Amino acid sequence: MELNMIVNGKKHNIDINPSDRLLDVLRDQLGLTSVKEGCGEGECGACTVIMNGDAVNSCTVLAIQARNKEIITTEGLEKNGELDELQKSFIRNGAIQCGFCTPGMLMSCKALLMKNPYPKEEEIRRAIEGNLCRCTGYTNIVKAVKDVVIR
Repeated sequence: MELNMIVNGKKHNIDINPSDRLLDVLRDQLGLTSVKEGCGEGECGACTVIMNGDAVNSCTVLAIQARNKEIITTEGLEKNGELDELQKSFIRNGAIQCGFCTPGMLMSCKALLMKNPYPKEEEIRRAIEGNLCRCTGYTNIVKAVKDVVIR
């Protein structure tokens, strides 16, 4: 089965099996390893990507559902070798510890900022509530997003 989609600004035409998940196509066929598999059930958020402006758990999306859609992964945030402001803010505010949840957190936060460049704290917390983090306690993640909003 043929899948056409745009990933991180680049058009792709990929042969897939009907049962392939978006997560597996991104990692195994496109080599985008920022997309992590944590739970495989859409509960942890480690596999979060942005699909047509919405944060989605790529482990629960069949690849074919991404046909003719635009996908952004953490690799797509960087432009011309320069980290995105949100990535810089995560670093600056200590929002990264072990790093496993970081790509999913970044994508959930980026999707929020794409829709609402000036979110309130409760909106930030709601945007990341589907992402599990065992290290940070979420405080520095919220602080990092607020830091981007203020700048």
